Amino acid sequence: MMLTSLFLMLFCTFPHQSSQDTVSGAGTHCHQVTVHLEDCNCDVETIKEFNNKKLFPKVQELLKNDYFRYFKVNLKKPCPFWSDNSHCGLRDCAVKPCEPNGVPAGIRSESFKYTKDANTISPHDRECETAEKLGAVNKSLSEETKQAVLDWNRHDDSTDDFCEIDDEQSPNAEYVDLLLNPERYTGYKGKEAWKIWNSIYDENCFKPNSVRRPLNPLFPGSGDEGGTFHRWLQDLCLEKRSFYRTISGLHTSINIHLSARYLLQDTWYERKWGHNITEFKQRFDAQITTGEGPRRLQNLYFLYLMELRALAKVLPFFERSAFQLYTGNEAVDTRNKNLLLEILSLAKSFPSHFDEHSLFAGEKKESENLKEEFRLHFKNISRIMDCIGCFKCRLWGKLQVQGLGTALKILFSEKQINSLSDSGPAQRFHLTRQDIVALLNAFGRISTSVWELQNFTELLKSAH
Repeated sequence: MMLTSLFLMLFCTFPHQSSQDTVSGAGTHCHQVTVHLEDCNCDVETIKEFNNKKLFPKVQELLKNDYFRYFKVNLKKPCPFWSDNSHCGLRDCAVKPCEPNGVPAGIRSESFKYTKDANTISPHDRECETAEKLGAVNKSLSEETKQAVLDWNRHDDSTDDFCEIDDEQSPNAEYVDLLLNPERYTGYKGKEAWKIWNSIYDENCFKPNSVRRPLNPLFPGSGDEGGTFHRWLQDLCLEKRSFYRTISGLHTSINIHLSARYLLQDTWYERKWGHNITEFKQRFDAQITTGEGPRRLQNLYFLYLMELRALAKVLPFFERSAFQLYTGNEAVDTRNKNLLLEILSLAKSFPSHFDEHSLFAGEKKESENLKEEFRLHFKNISRIMDCIGCFKCRLWGKLQVQGLGTALKILFSEKQINSLSDSGPAQRFHLTRQDIVALLNAFGRISTSVWELQNFTELLKSAH
């Protein structure tokens, strides 16, 4: 099969494009393609150049550090939507949590305490606390009232969140070392895996039941032969179209990771992981997927731009002198913060950012209702992650969805971020350590996908 059929590169079926083709030996190879993305003022080549040569190496360096490699997650929450809680029995589906003493003490401290000072009670504070207890008025509350107040606070905190967040205080919440539990092919596939994706797409992407998604394996023979799906998609408002493209981009990124870290050899003496070109072509080849593969890849770049914009906008939050990536190692913490600020400043320098102001820009009341609907649909998707039968897939699904949800929260919190004070707690806008770890790791996954596309391009060239 010609390389052209896979990487006309991307999106030779789309309008508003220009490409430079070079004819070579075995077939036509697109060595350079400039394609403007729909709903964005950017092109693929600009993203690839920026990511692969500038941003990707720095992000990978950051994510190797302790602050970002440990993620606390509850993998034992029951599925809230259906009772079939069958779990994958394959050994590559398993997740090995950290031993309690295997996580740095600074990380094990409460996630909202960013600095060493915040984790230390001074003698003066202890004396004040003792005095307050001795001379305090009895302000005790009944257990019912305490629970009610806790529920109120949780509700207030959740009104800007796009995700259902795990309770870190749950006895089932455990720290996981992401470097020791990498995202890769596990063998989890078939009906159970597609049940998850169909629940996401068909019930949460604003799609009527009468419109079938292309290449839906649970409904063979009922795809988008007449182009009904994409005509419906183009007729959606920008906000709902962006929602679908965001989810499709995440799905595409996950499939690229699984194709790039595929179990190629499994013997008693060796297990070898690497790039599976056949798997990649089955998911993204234009001919095999009847044109869907290029659309999926375009949505990956759309998601990249959205998360990149969030990194650029959140820079003031991390620039505050009061903020530290606290692990207990002062020298490392300082170095990590400097590297993070370098990455966020680099993200800010990108020349063609996604314009979030184009979203929810209509009549105020209607826009507010649409934004709330958008938020609740995404929050529902985060709950679906607890239905994934493969624990490693569940881990990375929960992390990446929380990271994307954090990015969306950032995009729509511009006023709160810009009004932050340099010192003291951030009252109107706040990110927990879990949010920060998820945000950077989620972008790291998208950045890796863009980088892996270049690797697959080279592999496909060498195969012809």
